[in-house]
Amino acid sequence: MDKALDATDRCVMCGMCLPHCPTYMKTGNEAESPRGRIALMQALNNGQLGPDENLTGHIESCLQCRACEAMCPALVPYGELIDAAHALLQSNNKQHLRLAELFRRAFLKHRVVRQLSGLLLIGYQRSGLQTLTRKSGALELLGLARAESIIPRQRRFRLEAGANHRPHKSQSVALFTGCVAELFEHETLAASRLLISALGYSVANAEHQCCCGALDLHAGRSPQALTLMQRNIEAFAESDFVVSSASGCGAMLLEYPDHIDNSESRTLAHKHFDISTFLLDHWNDDVQLEPLYRHVAVHSPCSLRNVLKCSQQPFELLQKIPGIDVVELPGNELCCGAAGNYMMTHPEMADSLLQDKLEHIKEHDIDTLVSSNIGCALHLQAGLRREGLDIEVVHPVTMLARQLKGNF
Repeated sequence: MDKALDATDRCVMCGMCLPHCPTYMKTGNEAESPRGRIALMQALNNGQLGPDENLTGHIESCLQCRACEAMCPALVPYGELIDAAHALLQSNNKQHLRLAELFRRAFLKHRVVRQLSGLLLIGYQRSGLQTLTRKSGALELLGLARAESIIPRQRRFRLEAGANHRPHKSQSVALFTGCVAELFEHETLAASRLLISALGYSVANAEHQCCCGALDLHAGRSPQALTLMQRNIEAFAESDFVVSSASGCGAMLLEYPDHIDNSESRTLAHKHFDISTFLLDHWNDDVQLEPLYRHVAVHSPCSLRNVLKCSQQPFELLQKIPGIDVVELPGNELCCGAAGNYMMTHPEMADSLLQDKLEHIKEHDIDTLVSSNIGCALHLQAGLRREGLDIEVVHPVTMLARQLKGNF
């Protein structure tokens, strides 16, 4: 019996979660709904069902978007339950460490591995090897075509720290760079540093920080996740503020006390802010922005909306740019299908949900799509490329930093 699953008893099976669950809305299958999965968790925990392929498939097909949790009248902690269910299934799936798993762990934990990966990726794309590999069919044979298609083109960006930005605030700000974002979102991280600096703060990258732990936790690898969490707690101990640009990472940092119950984890959660919230809270009129006459749609990641509860902040932040037309992307209440590595492990469902977003984009004359989470941005951009749509997907802070006066 797993005590972490005892909270399943709080579910009254009212069904109010059903229209908020992306997988249920797509399939109409009760086992693909939150209350259906909770019933399966109870049966697994009580020994009525074993961890067979059918049960495991329904649990693992959950996007963990937590839209159900956000509206549940019984306040069922669905996020905690689905993580516990994954951990229980993982404990029944003993596997030997493989080379790929060893690399994954090193990538999440060590910055030098991520930096080396970035250099290898640049070489792969710029040497012509990428084109050759795609044409050869080797990616399909190795089962890597899906993952490779999501990787964005590594490019130079034009943001530079303005010489006129001198720190005058005494409080310290540490930027959480994450793992995937550190590899694929160089411009977003540079934009975050630039805007925080423009507000008078010095920005530090905590040298010993690592992955937030979400990828491991949501896959049931709790011990590995806790190791990463503890390392981050120590890395950010001396900072007054911790700011993250990827909402998925921010949601994980906010919930560290749910997994490591001590004063240090609570302190980190308390001083953490999503970048859009931090900038709005500390904005001053000395920061001047150039006009931008574009029609911009804002995609709201599930982690920003359902966990961090700050989905309106990107709208407010973007509206500080003179001339901009900002609208909400229709269908924001449902997940885009990215969901961490879900877009690679469940491509059919991920692409079905993504197609809904792409249809909304086609119906509106959108110049730029904005998203506050790296996984969502990669998924959306890959979908737009496949559709032949020349629409850039950027983080809201990138759009603001590009319009910042006196930096170019």
